[in-house]
Amino acid sequence: MPRIVFVRPEGESQEVEAAEGASAMRAALVGGVSGITADCGGEASCATCHVYVAEQWLDQVGGPGPDEDDMLDFAACQRQPNSRLSCQIRITDGLDGLVLTLPESQ
Repeated sequence: MPRIVFVRPEGESQEVEAAEGASAMRAALVGGVSGITADCGGEASCATCHVYVAEQWLDQVGGPGPDEDDMLDFAACQRQPNSRLSCQIRITDGLDGLVLTLPESQ
């Protein structure tokens, strides 16, 4: 089962297992990661699952689609070039070890 490492703004990390095909947001919720509120339940309509993808993972994860791109403009913390909504990141075996940093607030 692929693993995802969520890094809190203060630097503490938490590793969770993710089912292949699930979203990174779902893995965070199931794994008890605080800092992902996921108010819309994964519909890419609230930006409360905003994360920053570690640079070494950007190519594997890919960029946001048009709807996600628009929603990231409403994120509580500043959008960065590596910003994604974790509900839109689908987990594959190739993403084992993926590192996602949480913003200071959602």
